[in-house]
Amino acid sequence: MDSLTEALLAGAGPDEIAAHDLPPDYEAAHLLASDTGMFDGMQDKDVRKSLHVGRVPMPDLAPDEVVVAVMASSINYNTVWSATFEPVPTFEFLKRHARQGGYAARHDLPHQVVGSDAAGIVVRVGAGVRHWKTGDHVVASCVQVDEQEPATHADAMLGTGQRIWGYETNFGGLAHYAVLRASQLLPKPAHLTWEESAGVLLTAATSYRMLVGANGARIKQGDIVLIWGATGGLGAFAVQMVKNAGGIAVGVVSSATKAQALRRLGCDVVIDRNEIGMGTDDALTPERTIELGKRLGREIRRLVGEDPHVVFDYVGRATFGISVFVVRKGGAVVTCGSSTGYDHHFDNRYLWMNLKRILGSHAANLQEQAECNRLFRLGHLSPVLSQVFPLDDVGEAARLVQLNRHTGKVGVLCLAPEEGLGVTDPELREKIGTARLNPLRTPAAPDFAEVT
Repeated sequence: MDSLTEALLAGAGPDEIAAHDLPPDYEAAHLLASDTGMFDGMQDKDVRKSLHVGRVPMPDLAPDEVVVAVMASSINYNTVWSATFEPVPTFEFLKRHARQGGYAARHDLPHQVVGSDAAGIVVRVGAGVRHWKTGDHVVASCVQVDEQEPATHADAMLGTGQRIWGYETNFGGLAHYAVLRASQLLPKPAHLTWEESAGVLLTAATSYRMLVGANGARIKQGDIVLIWGATGGLGAFAVQMVKNAGGIAVGVVSSATKAQALRRLGCDVVIDRNEIGMGTDDALTPERTIELGKRLGREIRRLVGEDPHVVFDYVGRATFGISVFVVRKGGAVVTCGSSTGYDHHFDNRYLWMNLKRILGSHAANLQEQAECNRLFRLGHLSPVLSQVFPLDDVGEAARLVQLNRHTGKVGVLCLAPEEGLGVTDPELREKIGTARLNPLRTPAAPDFAEVT
């Protein structure tokens, strides 16, 4: 173990942290460019085979960057995409980024450190960094932007230079150390542990932009919001945001177990898709889509009395046509992803004749992320952590997400030697209560043998 890591684990302060050199290499979950074709022709692209954990070299630090000692991270679906090399190998993103030259050229390597979440301690700052210093406890935004691009100053998500860190860039968060831009940092919520805070920012801020912010659906009191995959990371935060806004959350899940978890989140209406005859492998012909839409619409009206104002859909191909059908006249379908496929089909008559809207949304700009992070810092939003794995078992953690056998967020301990560390405001934590902070937490990780 290098001296900096030893000092951090011993609780070193800012001056002592600064006195230690950065290690020349560090432990990280990474992909290899040489593995790119390993799943060609295979039905099951098992991410445990492509995710490697081992030493990688520490990159040079650009003037606007920081090095963060990552105490904990989490699994997002973009890590599954990266590890299956679909829809395109992310090494292509690294090559494209590197063509800018300068410090961007560092990213084009035969390995990619993945991961787009992190909570940890700043251990180095570049010469151009103004607002952060060694020893700061931070959470990391997944969004890197080009601050010299005009569109960035209107909405950072509109800039052509916007990239997702640890997916479209290198040096991501599933590692002992991460290199990221200073403009990606926000203060860590002081009452949360490392693993709780590491599972928050990417998915919660994405849900915030989709539902609450000026660039999304802008939900209000009384709005009925249908949430697909309501116990996933995105969906579980969406439920909380709908409730906070005074809306009515209608969650759709795929099993009785997930339905129980959703009730613990306080969701107003819980619908098991199997109970309305909607399996996970339906052949969604136009006729089948309308049939399922009618069934779902009848069930929502039976339970709530009205059609939904907003549908929150990140599932994609398997649900999108139903979403367009079931949302009320003048309502909106807001989407940020397509975990079941990008090729969406819907009957446009139900869109144009009923003045419905489709809103595309992607991650969140820094202001939206700061607003969302503030809600966590005040205790108005809670983590949705369900399980925590050590970095050595990152493949098993990602496999759970790949197979949709998880609820909420799956955390990964990086430098933190155990769970429960990192709390600097125990009074607020006690006031909120552990049960409220961890409504989806399961007592133990599943038997790995069951994850096929």
